[in-house]
Order: sequence, then C-alpha cells, then structure tokens
Amino acid sequence: MDRTERLARDVLKEMGGHHIVALCVLKGGYKFFADLLDYIKALNRNSDGSIPMTVDFIRLKSYCNDQSTGDIKVIGGDDLSTLTGKNVLIVEFDSLYKCLFSFFFKDIIDTGKTMQTLLSMVKQHNPKMVKVASLLVKRTPRSVGYKPDFVGFEIPDKFVVGYALDYNEYFRDLNVSNASFPRSHFSEPVYKFTKEKNCFLFPAPHHWNRLMVPISHIKL
Repeated sequence: MDRTERLARDVLKEMGGHHIVALCVLKGGYKFFADLLDYIKALNRNSDGSIPMTVDFIRLKSYCNDQSTGDIKVIGGDDLSTLTGKNVLIVEFDSLYKCLFSFFFKDIIDTGKTMQTLLSMVKQHNPKMVKVASLLVKRTPRSVGYKPDFVGFEIPDKFVVGYALDYNEYFRDLNVSNASFPRSHFSEPVYKFTKEKNCFLFPAPHHWNRLMVPISHIKL
C-alpha cells in the first residue's frame, strides 16, 4: 500500500464522521496535499457514508536560504490573516468552525517551532479538534519535541528539495533522489548544489518504497 494511502486511511479512521476543514500550508505542502486528498476522496467515495470536506490554503514562510529564521511570515492572499479575518467578520463561519475538525497538511516538520506557533494561532479560533499531517519529520537535536498526528517518513537532518520543496524557489520540480539514482541523472548545477549544501533530494511517490522507511517502522 502506498504510504500516502495509508495516511489517508489513518485520517479517516480517526476523524471520520465529522466535517473536515483541510488546510494546505503553501507552498511546499501542495503536492502532498493534492495526493493525500485524492486518496481521502477515493476512500470517501467507497465508504458507507460520505464525509463533508472543505478545502482552504494558508501560506507561511520561516526560511531564508536553507536556515529557519525562527520568525514566521504570513505572505500571499491565502494566509493565516485571511483565515482569521473570516472568523471575525462572518459570524456563521466562526460558529461553524467551532464544530468542525481542522486538518493541517504540512510538508516538513523541522524544529517544530513553526507548527507550534501556527497551532497557537489557530486555537485562538476554538476549533473542536486540530490535527496535523506531515509528510516528513526530521531527526534533529534542535527539535522542540513537537510530533504531528499523522506522519509519512522520518528523515535525516538535511535540507530537502524536490516534490514541491524548494531552495529559494528553486528545485521544486525535482522528482528523483540522489540516494537511488547515479550522478548521470542530474545536471551539473543540481549535482554541485546537493554536494555543497549537503541536502536531500526528495523523490516522487513512485520511488518511495525503495528509498524510505515509514516512521511507524522506526524507533523514535
């Protein structure tokens, strides 16, 4: 079974039967978000009872080059300030939001500081339940101890590019891994970049089975 499908099943098992507000953290989370939602929708269609789902997007930024700055910047039109505004200006939405289940899709949980700050902001609007789904969690001594509710893989403490994850907006479209493909599969600039930055090229989903080990099989 594909790892994303497994996560989708876990989500529906824990949150099924309730209206889910699915919030995608842009930009890095959009491919994982789309893939995961496809599985959730497919499972939803084949289930006895259909679960209502609302989709929205927020955009955060805490990285400059390859380092987390520690300061969360909300940029773009679909960000947290827009979401907060809806709760304040539209009373019906605020009342409805309190009885819905909010579900976040995050690309990487790095130190955990970004997500802790985000959750603190979201909880000001009193959702009934907040769950976080993250494709990746890094093994790092800099972690604040935060663990998401649904996790795809645990990875080394390296900067990650590919599968919509970027380095200053570059390399989002890379879909191979330097762990499973020889140097000849990369252009010289990409190969040089990965060596200089000691980064990890994250593969497309069809390569996951031979590259990664699900976090459920790893002792934390």
